[in-house]
Amino acid sequence: MKYQFCQYVTIVDMNEEILSEVLFEHGEFESNALSIGSSVLIYELGLKQFEVVYDKREGKIARNKIVDIEIDLITHPTVTKVYLEPVRLIVGQHDIGEVE
Repeated sequence: MKYQFCQYVTIVDMNEEILSEVLFEHGEFESNALSIGSSVLIYELGLKQFEVVYDKREGKIARNKIVDIEIDLITHPTVTKVYLEPVRLIVGQHDIGEVE
């Protein structure tokens, strides 16, 4: 079954003030049946200025729990979204620069 993986990301400054909140879409993946509470391994998220990107540097893998599964029965074909636990990124602390 195909799942669309999403994750809410809150971007804050060094004083913990919220600068923005975005829904980061990891993309569509084929997988067996998933359930809430399961974990997935994926690259950690980082910032390039204020844009949320994958941090693909060595050793930057994160384990995220599935917190919700949404099945949209209105659209055709049916879309199944999997929401991972939200993350908070701090400007200045989670910047990855130009490294790919």
